[in-house]
Amino acid sequence: MSVLTRTEGAHAAPAGRRPRNDASSVVTMVFMILVACYMLLPVYWLLVSSTKSQSDLVTTPGLLPSHWHFGDNLAALFDQQDGVYARWLLNSLLYAGAGAAVATVLAAAAGYALAKYAFRGREAVFSVVLGGVLVPATALALPLFLLFAQADATNTFWSVFLPSVVSPFGVYLSRIFAAASVPDEVLEAARMDGAGEFRIFRTLALRLMAPALVTIFLFQFVVIWNNFLLPLVMLQDDRLYPVTLGLFTWQSQTSRLPELQTLTIVGALVSVVPIVLTFLLLQRYWRAGLAAGAVKS
Repeated sequence: MSVLTRTEGAHAAPAGRRPRNDASSVVTMVFMILVACYMLLPVYWLLVSSTKSQSDLVTTPGLLPSHWHFGDNLAALFDQQDGVYARWLLNSLLYAGAGAAVATVLAAAAGYALAKYAFRGREAVFSVVLGGVLVPATALALPLFLLFAQADATNTFWSVFLPSVVSPFGVYLSRIFAAASVPDEVLEAARMDGAGEFRIFRTLALRLMAPALVTIFLFQFVVIWNNFLLPLVMLQDDRLYPVTLGLFTWQSQTSRLPELQTLTIVGALVSVVPIVLTFLLLQRYWRAGLAAGAVKS
């Protein structure tokens, strides 16, 4: 009898605590939903405002929809100033896409070298890299402008592209991931088979570091895409502007040309699409690499 009583009590205790766990789960879920709504509120406002005409944008509440004018707004966006917005969008894709790709390759090579090669001053170099992570981009804008001015390279594509291919955070992440995911035994076996160092890096290390490389590319793509201060300092030709700087110039002219306010809002909505597509296209490689790394022995 005593054994049965203890057994029943042991089973009754979790059942008694279950309502408390359910209540905490509900509270957590409600809190997360509220946080998600708060985070998505600007996106909702952007979606609603991009469907309004200029008069509806001024006369109707910001969060309430009005007459549908999204098609007309989109056509006017790409017709404004002989289609300069399409040029801005292409510039941003070149700056962000090519810059993120080059930055990822350079960060992978530097991180791999710092993780797998022992040389004098390695830790000092890594400390400098960490210092670069802590330096804000705003502090580097003026020195970069002075350097490119000395080389007579301001107001060019390279004045925005070249500073974007340096990613101290990418080097840091590459070193950490290379040290954890690239076994020294595999490298030694490849060397014994006669493989050169570059071939080992290209065929073995890059594949094992794939999840980190996708992460670096995504981070760098978003950073370059949202970059505003560096193009503002470097560029004067509006045909070289990225989309962020171009929309800023339109927004600064809305007091004289009120119709630019609607075009700025629609342009901001369109500029989000490449970032969303990039995450959607790369997340499967990201997840596949993480899953493959999770089951390795």
